[in-house]
Amino acid sequence: MRKILGRIWTILWKGCLTFFILSIVSVIVYRWVPVPITPLMVIRNIEQIGDGKGFVMEHDWVSMEDISPKLQLAVVCSEDQNYLKHFGVDWGAIQKAMKENEKGKRIRGGSTISQQTAKNVFLWHGRSYLRKGLELWFTLLIEVFWSKERIMEVYLNSIEMGNGIYGAEAASKYWFHKSAKKLSKDEAAAIAAILPNPIKYKANPANGYISGRKAWIKQQMNFWGNTLDYDKYKDDDEPVKKK
Repeated sequence: MRKILGRIWTILWKGCLTFFILSIVSVIVYRWVPVPITPLMVIRNIEQIGDGKGFVMEHDWVSMEDISPKLQLAVVCSEDQNYLKHFGVDWGAIQKAMKENEKGKRIRGGSTISQQTAKNVFLWHGRSYLRKGLELWFTLLIEVFWSKERIMEVYLNSIEMGNGIYGAEAASKYWFHKSAKKLSKDEAAAIAAILPNPIKYKANPANGYISGRKAWIKQQMNFWGNTLDYDKYKDDDEPVKKK
């Protein structure tokens, strides 16, 4: 029995050590290397095949310079307005979400852009404690090894933005027939507006609900200014504005 337990313990700690090393290495590699495919892309492809639907996957990686600053600002205003302030987790947003959920309002999450990036690139979707724990681990790693600009670049190149559409470039071409660099404020807000459920909603043409979200996002963008300032920000509740 002791030998069996000893072997199990050896397997466990070696497995944990291997995961620890590989996770750090993979995060460091993706600090510079484009992410070619994500677990969600694979899962969606399997679902498409299982449902007998046609195979659809558009994913064109582009550099940050080729993504409109308007889209960068729109997703922050829509998904994570404390993005430049927090270190991966916005505890205030989580508490607010929990209170609203307890009141019986629409179920909402408190995931930051950093958490969504960690989940999209390294993990699968789900609500288990294991996945959530791994999400926090990878969120910590990317906050340590990547810059905020890099997190945003990977996020905008990997996130699902339509049925089989992944990343800003593919989404811009699909919804508005132009490159991500040339998106207008209205178009950027439209793409950001569908992110809670890009399979269900359309950026173009937008229904009443998405049009309302788009108007709210553009209003928030007006408060912020034209772009995000990754290098300098305040430790208060005011949005970042370039001088």
